[in-house]
Amino acid sequence: MNTEENIPDRDGAAPHADPPPPGTDAPPSHVDAPAPGTDAPTPHVDAPAPPERPARPRRRALRTLGLIAVAAVLGVVGGTAVGYGVQAEREPTPLPPLNQQDLAQPKPLPKGQKAKPLPASEDLRTKAEGDIRKLLLPKPAGAKTPPFADTDGWLSLPAFVSDFNRPSSALASQLDLGVRRIATTSWSVGRYKRVKIELIQYRAGDVMGAAEYVESQQDYMPDEEFAGNEGTALKGSANGRYYVMPVEREAGYMDFHEARAYFHRGDIAVQVIIDDVERISASEIRSLAERQLARL
Repeated sequence: MNTEENIPDRDGAAPHADPPPPGTDAPPSHVDAPAPGTDAPTPHVDAPAPPERPARPRRRALRTLGLIAVAAVLGVVGGTAVGYGVQAEREPTPLPPLNQQDLAQPKPLPKGQKAKPLPASEDLRTKAEGDIRKLLLPKPAGAKTPPFADTDGWLSLPAFVSDFNRPSSALASQLDLGVRRIATTSWSVGRYKRVKIELIQYRAGDVMGAAEYVESQQDYMPDEEFAGNEGTALKGSANGRYYVMPVEREAGYMDFHEARAYFHRGDIAVQVIIDDVERISASEIRSLAERQLARL
């Protein structure tokens, strides 16, 4: 018995092959060499089957959907073209006459003649560019100047925003709106009634500062903390409104009544404030606001 292990060599064949078992055909020990001048026979080896290719997606369904989409687009375009063609063939329908047929049209000036400038009393820009303190309502006869009032008629921006609940936010907002200058007047009537009017003028720019400020103040008024109502439209103003605030009562103090009005004209925002220990009528704040509006 051969005790040596059959260790395959580099070609994969055992160096010491065991003889075949009895009853089996021995493999040929040699292969006949081909005759001279002839090609050596090629042993028949079964070639491996080629790898299967992935199935291609069917394009018939996609092609059908594409044709349907193109047909739909062509149908819409064709229908639109036909509609325009039909409309173009129809006779034009005359429009109904205007309610005001005889509208006044400005006549052109004669050649070489120029339009006269507006007088200062009618030119709003001239008024706004001048001393706007002159646009404030004058103090009524018998009225007194309240303590700590601005005697020169000008109000600084820090003093203006100090009346707000959040002065720092009010200051930033005014700077964003382009505040320019503030004119003010105030007076007292009797013992407790006080009136204050402020004209806040803004610079020209992308933001309409006067309109923005008035609208922001009017947005607060419907809250219960302020007027608690929408107010009443001010006659003669595009968006002006006046408000009568609910009475404030606190133990140990006199009642506090307040009324306000907000409107703007051009680049000037106006706020009118009346406060008293007695009831303030709506006609009082309305009359004051209308007279101030007329000054502008």
